[in-house]
Amino acid sequence: MKILVINCGSSSLKFQLIDSETEAVICKGLCERIGIDGSRIVYTPEGKDKITIEEPMPDHNRAIEMVIEALTNKENGVVSLDEIGAVGHRIVHGGEKFTKSVVIDEEVIKAIEDVSDLAPLHNPANLIGIRACQKVMPGVPMVAVFDTAFHQTMPQEAYLYGLPYSYYEKYGIRRYGFHGTSHSYVSKRAAEILGKDAKDLNIIVCHLGNGASISAVKGGECIDTSMGLTPLEGLIMGTRTGDIDPSVVEFIMKKENSSVADVTNLLNKKSGVFGLSNDLSSDFRDLEDAYVEGHEGAKRAVDAFTYRVAKYIGSYAVALGSVDAICFTAGVGENSGFTRGLICERLSFLGATVDAEANKVRGEEKVISGPDSKVKLMVVPTNEELAIARDTYALTR
Repeated sequence: MKILVINCGSSSLKFQLIDSETEAVICKGLCERIGIDGSRIVYTPEGKDKITIEEPMPDHNRAIEMVIEALTNKENGVVSLDEIGAVGHRIVHGGEKFTKSVVIDEEVIKAIEDVSDLAPLHNPANLIGIRACQKVMPGVPMVAVFDTAFHQTMPQEAYLYGLPYSYYEKYGIRRYGFHGTSHSYVSKRAAEILGKDAKDLNIIVCHLGNGASISAVKGGECIDTSMGLTPLEGLIMGTRTGDIDPSVVEFIMKKENSSVADVTNLLNKKSGVFGLSNDLSSDFRDLEDAYVEGHEGAKRAVDAFTYRVAKYIGSYAVALGSVDAICFTAGVGENSGFTRGLICERLSFLGATVDAEANKVRGEEKVISGPDSKVKLMVVPTNEELAIARDTYALTR
């Protein structure tokens, strides 16, 4: 079966076509600037060069049409339409209703709509993608895979905030966590690499990219994670603050005569390592280069980031009771030996040591801990699209 994986944003659409038997990527691509001037589709069929088509995409319906046209055209196509057996959709927020992936029907769509106020920038776009696919591929089964589902095993003590309980009862205000598909995939893959059953392991997964989160996985289930009601909580990130005193919001509003929207934009898009570096960059590659050259702002930002990562690892070591493995994944986690090294230097309290030579790895599975390390340190590239395809195949075959 060929599985089409769709990841819809407000003005973009990522896609991959995956063979469920071999798990090979047959084609992958991106629709950019949907509803904006200069829209285009960029895609790479297996074994061929990248192809770019610039054409107006007024909405996601046209974007989906262009994806199908790209996949099935005579010159560079890789599949016929009737070979696409199912579509897997990444859905950012499933609230408390969805603890696992589900086949999409009208009831599921209504439930996703009901929690859209928890992810107003993402869930509506995800729903547009579902409707567009239903229009272009009527009758093809579709599956929703939720970023929040993996974290629904957290105990109440981990997900509740210190607010009046009535706010949880009325509005569902609690920690939900995100990047769940990645955390799930990486923790399971780490167990496979170590040749052990996930049920016998305590694993800390560090998903470190422009958006970053950490999870504590005990016996294959998440017991805590750093992101909260929204992806703003937790680690310092590319442009997000991470954890701050909530009173900072009111303080800034009074000092700067700012609106709620202004401060929300500040916390999400102008803060993190970008803000700490005096707006030098939110790209860790730029920050690392500047760090080595002695740039004060870059050092300030990277040191704060690596400190927070190590601090969360320490707190999750307490939550787990013991740690068998710490996994680094996502853009920074997979590719930056420099940042991994700075984090691992802070983990001596766990008896963790890093092998400097092994830590030079980029984007490949690798155990990077030294022979005397009491904890396995690992690089495990994430593959959210494959995880979505696996769930989609399992539910629709």
